[in-house]
Amino acid sequence: MEDQIYQLFQQKYGKPQQACYFAPGRVNLIGEHIDYNGGLVMPCAITAGTWLLLAPNNDGVVRLASANFEACAEVPLQKSYSKVGSEWYNYPLGIINELQNEDWHCSGLDLLYYGNIPIGAGLSSSASIEVLTAYAINDFFSLGIDLLSIVKLSKKVENDFIGLNSGIMDQFAVAFGEPDKAILLNCDTLKHKMIDCDLGDYSLAIINTNKHRELADSKYNERVEECQQALENLRQEININYLCELSAEKFALHSYLIKDETVLKRATHVVKENDRVHGASKALNEGNLVEFGRLMYASHESLKELYEVTGKELDTIVDFCADYADVIGARMTGAGFGGCAIALLKKGSEVDFAKQLSEVYFNEIGYHATIYVQEIGDGPKRI
Repeated sequence: MEDQIYQLFQQKYGKPQQACYFAPGRVNLIGEHIDYNGGLVMPCAITAGTWLLLAPNNDGVVRLASANFEACAEVPLQKSYSKVGSEWYNYPLGIINELQNEDWHCSGLDLLYYGNIPIGAGLSSSASIEVLTAYAINDFFSLGIDLLSIVKLSKKVENDFIGLNSGIMDQFAVAFGEPDKAILLNCDTLKHKMIDCDLGDYSLAIINTNKHRELADSKYNERVEECQQALENLRQEININYLCELSAEKFALHSYLIKDETVLKRATHVVKENDRVHGASKALNEGNLVEFGRLMYASHESLKELYEVTGKELDTIVDFCADYADVIGARMTGAGFGGCAIALLKKGSEVDFAKQLSEVYFNEIGYHATIYVQEIGDGPKRI
């Protein structure tokens, strides 16, 4: 596809590109629905991602095109921009808007994007485009913006320009990804450390349910409110800012303060999931993939029974994985109610795994899942 992209750039703009850049997508390996409770997440970059070809122009315009979408845009260079409907190019346009606000100046730019991240699967195609655009422009024009500032700028675009109230994990994982490394990240303080994550004889299988996630946003807000209620109940006796400040033992001593059974279930997941992240970090540091896989299954079970955000599609996938000998761990990843599951799959089993899972999933759900085999990949770079 790479040669075709170069040819497409030449056809579209009548000249060759002057630079090519790449930024990955991401998955969260473990630590779900605890970032807004002061907990730790453990994302990693994946090898699927987004490419950007660019060249400056002297026309005083920014041209935005994609090999994935028909929609394109040509906008004059100006101090600020506004979102245009729901078009894909709002993501790079938002980055350019932010850079313009920071007094970035150049002539014009001709930009062509191509991505192989499934859209709407929860693998951060939008964060990939945001970080990629900021990284490329920063590098090409030597603006001197550090990587953490690119992350914060990209999150600001997502929140203020696009209008999605998302956290910083996606942009952070895209920007700071390293091969065979997971990122142990506190989304509140941005303190992080890199965790060795050599999968050895295993690959990271990503299974897209292909379910439209119509419930995800409303249920997400509901879970945030339930966690806040649990926190208020616990504050009757203990001084804490977040649920994840509690160990499982201390939580057990005070959990009687939470009278609502549903709220208690939510808080129990949050506290124990944070403990699982710490356990997963230890397992990876010791090279114990079997223990890491066990924690993945435990995470999914908690998200199913206590947090209630999985659904039949994700449960069907994880149940299949639990019975498949060459998978040592699997769980949903992301907000839930659709999106993707991940599995640690023994190398060499990819074809058989995909065939059997596809049959089971279609028989249970009535449409097909999509399976992608990935490695833990690198962050943004010039190619």
